[in-house]
Amino acid sequence: MVFSSMLYMGMFIPLVLLVYFAVPQSQRAARNGVLLFSSLFFYFVGEPKNLLIMLASILLNYLFALAIERGHRRLWLLLGVVFNLGLLVFYKYTDFLLSNLNRFFSLSLPLSGIVMPIGISFFTFQGMSYVLDVYRQRVPAQKNILYVATYISLFPQLVAGPIVRYETIADELTNRRETLDDTAEGLRRFIYGLAKKMLLANPLGELATIIFSLESGSRSTALAWLGAIAYAFQIFFDFSGYSDMAIGLGRVFGFHFLENFDYPYLSRSITEFWRRWHISLGTWFRDYLYIPLGGNRKGLPRQIVNLLIVWGLTGLWHGAKWNFLLWGLYYAALLIIEKLFLKKLLDKAPALISHLYALLFILVGWVIFNGSSLSEIKVYIGQMFLYHPNVQPVGNSALWYLWQYGAEFLLAALFSLPVAPMLSRRLSGRPWYPLLQNACALLLLVLSLCSIINTSFNPFIYFRF
Repeated sequence: MVFSSMLYMGMFIPLVLLVYFAVPQSQRAARNGVLLFSSLFFYFVGEPKNLLIMLASILLNYLFALAIERGHRRLWLLLGVVFNLGLLVFYKYTDFLLSNLNRFFSLSLPLSGIVMPIGISFFTFQGMSYVLDVYRQRVPAQKNILYVATYISLFPQLVAGPIVRYETIADELTNRRETLDDTAEGLRRFIYGLAKKMLLANPLGELATIIFSLESGSRSTALAWLGAIAYAFQIFFDFSGYSDMAIGLGRVFGFHFLENFDYPYLSRSITEFWRRWHISLGTWFRDYLYIPLGGNRKGLPRQIVNLLIVWGLTGLWHGAKWNFLLWGLYYAALLIIEKLFLKKLLDKAPALISHLYALLFILVGWVIFNGSSLSEIKVYIGQMFLYHPNVQPVGNSALWYLWQYGAEFLLAALFSLPVAPMLSRRLSGRPWYPLLQNACALLLLVLSLCSIINTSFNPFIYFRF
């Protein structure tokens, strides 16, 4: 069940809100019970066979945290980490490992055919962060398993993030207050995220799919660039839209999740880009892997090794394919170069130059990320830079697609900038501004629902992770 579906919008969400707010606010345990049941039902609808995996993750992470507080802390931490990583490796990487053993050692091992549970990368990282934070004594182990279950399974961010740490919402699980202002703001945020997804990510994603699927001989340099830009906008508005919906729904239920995006395409370096993009994942790897490995505290050679490890694993976290590993190592190389000397030059360079540098390498990175094979990535990038036999610089197709999708490109570029918060700051004191806000949200909701009804192209990119 995806957020941008009529089943979710027309039945699931209205019913959950109705039941949740019918329970008195003083009955916190009952309201949490509604959330827990709704979350498990939400996951069951999408993954009925894998609900047991979710329940096992909840139970064992709950028990590992309790055991850590009672003694033999390192042993129980090790078992907790091994369990979570083992779960992730088994369901996400088994066939990848088997197919590569067959390929490189000329074996004939049968593939397992294991189906990866939706959102396993997110809920295992949340469970593991809970165990790690109990070990670090940042939070006490929760004695009530229902609170741990609600935290790990919370449906607004269950299948595609953001990755929420237990310490962020530990107090709100037991002691939050839902207010009318939070509910109104949360619903508007949800609608804005839905509009990002349906009105920008989907049409531009459809174009990106068309262009990336073309035979190499029919793709000009201009068309290759257009496809890369379309995909860059698709993945941004797809994922940031989902994050907005998750953050907005969390707000409705009284939770305040941390932001996951901060206008990443404004960046003037790759270092800055990764402070602004998928913030919850970046900070997770920084706090639970990069810093424990030594970070930048043990000299430059060790720091370079740490960056290669972290970014290799960041790439593989996104999927069991070689292009994801290449994508992670590509960013590791760029970040290492920036740390060695380039970042200082970029800080002194004109803003336009450093911004174009960042956008160029970000676009190339998305081509690697979206590539179906290493050979196709090589061909596509070669076409972008006129380094491919018989490639044409410009073709009629590029101009036609640009004309057809011009409005979407223009709006995507506009809303990649902090236009909305700037207007909000300027207009917030006006007496008619709340009415305008609600009218805009209502219009976007109607347009988004019309798009849901009329479109058959409605993927969520990060659902596969």
